[in-house]
Amino acid sequence: MENKKIKKSALHEKAGIAPPEIVSLNSVGQIQQFRKKQPSSKELIDGILSGNIAALSRAITLVESTNSDHLAKANEVINACLAHANKSVRIGITGVPGVGKSTFIEAFGKHLTRLGKKVAVLAVDPSSTISHGSILGDKTRMEELVKDPNAYIRPSASGDTLGGVARKTRETITLCEACGFDTILIETVGVGQSETAVHSMVDFFLLLKISGAGDELQGIKRGIMEMADAIVINKADGDNIAKANLAKVEFNRALHLFPAKKSGWTPTTSTCSAITHDGIQEVWGTVEKFVERTKGNHYFFEKRKEQNQYWMLETINEHLKTNFYNHPEIQKLLEDNKKAVQNDEISPFVAAQLLLEKYFEK
Repeated sequence: MENKKIKKSALHEKAGIAPPEIVSLNSVGQIQQFRKKQPSSKELIDGILSGNIAALSRAITLVESTNSDHLAKANEVINACLAHANKSVRIGITGVPGVGKSTFIEAFGKHLTRLGKKVAVLAVDPSSTISHGSILGDKTRMEELVKDPNAYIRPSASGDTLGGVARKTRETITLCEACGFDTILIETVGVGQSETAVHSMVDFFLLLKISGAGDELQGIKRGIMEMADAIVINKADGDNIAKANLAKVEFNRALHLFPAKKSGWTPTTSTCSAITHDGIQEVWGTVEKFVERTKGNHYFFEKRKEQNQYWMLETINEHLKTNFYNHPEIQKLLEDNKKAVQNDEISPFVAAQLLLEKYFEK
C-alpha cells in the first residue's frame, strides 16, 4: 500500500499549555482527603477553623446547595463558625463591564497579601437568564492571585437573585472569616441592582470607573453615587492619565452634591492603574482611614448589626416565597388563576388575594 501524504487541517489540535501549579503538596493532600468521602459537620468545622481551604470550599458548596437535605448541615456549620467570624474588613467592588474589575482586584489583592493580609475574593458571575449557565472564569482572569497561598478566589454563579448577587454570599463571608481571611473582597456583576445587595453586606463600598468612554455622565446617578465610599478611576495609564484626572475632578464635584453620610465619612475620588499598580497603595490607605474613622465613632459595628437584621428579614421573605410556590395546592390554583387573569375573568389583585388566603388557611 502506497503511503499517502497527510494533509494538514485547520482543525489540527495543538498541544495545550500545561496549567500552572497553583496548590502546594499539602493542599493536594487536603483536597484528596475531603474528596474521598462526604465530610461530617464536625470535620468541616474543624477543617475551616484550622485554615483548611478544601474544607472551606466543601462547606461553601454545601451552603450554596439548593438541596433541602443539605440545609440542616449547612446551618450547623455556619452557626459553629459565627463565633470566629466578624474579624475582617469587607470591601464591595463594583463597576460596569469593561471597567477592569478583575484586573484591579488581582492587583489590589496582591498588594494586600504582600502586606501580610489573607484575602478572600468572592466573585459573582452573571448567570444567563435563558440557559441559567455561568462562565465562572474569575480564576482564569486572576492568574497571579490564584497562585498566592494567602489568597482564595471563589467564583459563584449569580442565579436569579437580586441583581446577580449569589444567594449565599452572606454566609460565605462568615465561613471565609472563620477560616482566617481578614480581608474579604466581593465583586459584583456590575449590572442591575446588584450594588444594592452588596452594599448591605460590606463595610466599604468601592465604585470603579473609567474615563474617555462616556462613563462620566453615566456615573452621575444618585443611587450608586450615594452608596460609594470611594470612587476610583481605573486605567489611568499612558495617554489616558489626563482624561482620568479630569474625570476625578468631575466625580469629586458630583460627590459634594449629596448629603453627608451617617458614617461621618466623606467619600473620596482617586485614580489608579491596575496594570502599572500606580495608585493601588493609595486605595488601601483610603480603606484604612475609613475603618479607623467608623470604628472610632462606632458606626462600623452598628452598621454590621443592621446588616444582620436586614439579611434575617430577607431570608424570611425568600423562604416564604419559596414555600408559597412549592405548595402543592397553590401550584394547582395558581395555574387556574393565571388562565382566569389572562381571560379577564378575575382581577390580578383579587386572584393574588385568594391565593394568599388559601396559603395561610389553617
